[in-house]
Amino acid sequence: MTPTGLLGGSFNPAHRGHRRITLAAIDALALDEAWWLVSPGNPLKPAAGMAPLSARLASARKMARRAPIRATAIEARLGTRYTVDTIRALQRRYPKRRFVWIMGADNLAQFHRWRDWRGIARAIPIAVAARPGYDARALAAPAMAWLRRYRRPRAAAQRWTTWSLPALVLLRFRPDPTSATGLRAGDPDWHRRFLPGPSS
Repeated sequence: MTPTGLLGGSFNPAHRGHRRITLAAIDALALDEAWWLVSPGNPLKPAAGMAPLSARLASARKMARRAPIRATAIEARLGTRYTVDTIRALQRRYPKRRFVWIMGADNLAQFHRWRDWRGIARAIPIAVAARPGYDARALAAPAMAWLRRYRRPRAAAQRWTTWSLPALVLLRFRPDPTSATGLRAGDPDWHRRFLPGPSS
């Protein structure tokens, strides 16, 4: 079995914070590699301001270079819109891989809004990376009230493939303040650099 991390997101754009969290999670969880699932469209985020999928995927691939990270738009190929459906489809398609879901504390804070979030927790181990400004909110979130009983110690993180589900581990790395929102504010037209130029 190949231990593989899954990090979903808009990657609008991908940035060094995504890379740093992923590399730290690969180390903490003893993963062979991690996949970035560049979402065709996040149901919880407004479509306004969302760059084309091709530009977001290109930015993710550039940020993932020379690292055991695979940036992919596999959700668009699978035709899945919700995380729970994506996870189940990937588990069926790749039976020789063991997947762990990686997300930031900002996502844990709103996890109760995800479709069938308990189904996600019953299908895949979850590793939550601390994010500046979100940790207290995440620990007080409605989903955490249910997940708390399934929390595993950080020292056991590399044994996640042996855990019964649901299972959640909180990982703490050196924080990176980079945010896609801030990058877009400083460079609203960032995606133009990743779109195909006019044909000659």
